[in-house]
Amino acid sequence: QVQLVESGGGLVQAGGSLRLSCAASGRTLSSYVMGWFRQAPGKEREFVAVISRAGGTTYYADSVKGRFTISRDNAKNTVSLQMNSLKPEDTAVYYCAADRQFTTNQDDYDYWGQGTQVTVSS
Repeated sequence: QVQLVESGGGLVQAGGSLRLSCAASGRTLSSYVMGWFRQAPGKEREFVAVISRAGGTTYYADSVKGRFTISRDNAKNTVSLQMNSLKPEDTAVYYCAADRQFTTNQDDYDYWGQGTQVTVSS
């Protein structure tokens, strides 16, 4: 079992930046592939980014490529999502998730955090 807690959300103006963090407890984070997902009001949850266990491989949704960066610090049991050039359409609840395989399919992920709200004003 692994427990995940996100932090770092908030309100930011368009063009601004936020850094989300996901802290893990219960098991070492290095055992898991980590993903970020988001759910906007009235929409289904969607994939944002994923990072491999050692951090050497990442993959992004087209909508955030070039603006968001996923990273991890296995020694600190944390995963981060640096979000730059934020747009109003990035407004959503952001979730981190853990799984054994490198996947963008949210149905594959076994463990989820409670989410953190990101609101981007125009």
